[in-house]
Amino acid sequence: MKKKLMAVLVAAGMVVSMAACGGASSESQTAVPAAETVESAAASTAEAGTEETAELTTVTPGKLTMSTNAAFPPYEMTTDTGELEGIDIEVAGAIAEKLGLELQVDDMEFDAALLAAQQGKSDIVMAGVSVTDERKKVMEFSDSYATGVQVIIVKEGSDIQSVEDLEGKMIGTQRGTTGNLYCTDDYGEDHITSYDNGLTAVQALNNGQVDCVVIDKEPATAFVGANPGLVILDTEYTSEDYAIGMAKGNTALLDAVNTALAELQADGTVDAIVAKYIKAE
Repeated sequence: MKKKLMAVLVAAGMVVSMAACGGASSESQTAVPAAETVESAAASTAEAGTEETAELTTVTPGKLTMSTNAAFPPYEMTTDTGELEGIDIEVAGAIAEKLGLELQVDDMEFDAALLAAQQGKSDIVMAGVSVTDERKKVMEFSDSYATGVQVIIVKEGSDIQSVEDLEGKMIGTQRGTTGNLYCTDDYGEDHITSYDNGLTAVQALNNGQVDCVVIDKEPATAFVGANPGLVILDTEYTSEDYAIGMAKGNTALLDAVNTALAELQADGTVDAIVAKYIKAE
């Protein structure tokens, strides 16, 4: 079984778990407010950030446009009131503040979110995006801000107890994600059923249409918590880096994002955002 693992560990406590979530735009939200921790950390740097941003060219002047797929809790999700929230939303908000920009988030299917950044229709893409060699050919990536772990969801009592048991099974994945790519490579297209989002894949598992689902740990935890009778196997399928994607060759934005991200990691802002959504085990 060919495994293309990209295990890169991020400093403990900085962040844990999650992968990468194809189609047309479904929703747009402008001027997403940053969390209190983001606001307090960014306030003292707003003036300096504005000066740095003068050299940046963004899709919309004065704004940092982020494409995402808001179906990947706790990194990005939609609240009952229709607002977007999550780790990626708040980290992007903090970066925008550092750069003296206003964050605009455009929600769409995962493949479309990647393509928007590649084509310069959005400035950045954040959606639990894993760094792969193929993606690096068409996009720039920031330094990593998280580590994603792919896990396996099964029904209680399933005969699938480890990665080795996946041979010959029907595996549900989310279209366009690294889980989908790895499983297709390892087991062949005939054993993979792709869905538009993780929730639909989990529903297919509940309905007996697939034998298991391979997806990132954090959304997996949320899905299992909402679906009694499902469990996550105590084994990793693979792990990988999460980073911020942007158009190939946009080195000015890449440098600015990396500088802001490093500051936010150093001052504890990223840790605080992650701790808000992911409780320590």
